[in-house]
Amino acid sequence: MTIIAGLGNPEKEYKNTRHNTGFEVVNKLACDHGVPINRAKFRAFAGEGFIGGKKVLLLKPQTYMNLSGECVRDVLAWYRLTPGELVVVYDDCALPVGDVRVRKQGGAGGHNGMKNILYHLGTDEFARVRVGIGEKPERLVLADYVLSQFRKDELDGWIAGVTKAAEAVEDILSQGADFAMNKFNRKLGANE
Repeated sequence: MTIIAGLGNPEKEYKNTRHNTGFEVVNKLACDHGVPINRAKFRAFAGEGFIGGKKVLLLKPQTYMNLSGECVRDVLAWYRLTPGELVVVYDDCALPVGDVRVRKQGGAGGHNGMKNILYHLGTDEFARVRVGIGEKPERLVLADYVLSQFRKDELDGWIAGVTKAAEAVEDILSQGADFAMNKFNRKLGANE
């Protein structure tokens, strides 16, 4: 089994904010693959099913972003899985809206949800899919920016990013993280 954890915040006021992009990717995967997210367990909403023939647990931690690691740690322990059987999907303000990057390991890049996961797991060796939410304007505090809604001119790019991130997760499951990294991390040339 692979745990697909999308990061976000639980209350309605945070729905469709930049910081809840991970939740939206999990919602897309659930919809596309008929995996009902119908259980409240581990301080999360979760659903078991199959994506591309691989058993998965789609997970939306309800611990608030900064405590995501508590939920992820508990789920891995319950299922007796290793961090190598985890994919975390989250927002990244260092990437343009809609861009997607895949990594097999690494640091948190300033993301508090990822910092908490790294702390609770004690390792950085798990796959992650980062979805660009755009760079913070200078006039805004980072917390206010990530908890803001997307502007109308950003929505198409964000929706495309959620779709690409779901595809990246599917590729990690079917072909491995290296394949997904080669596909989504490459720089496009001028003629592409």
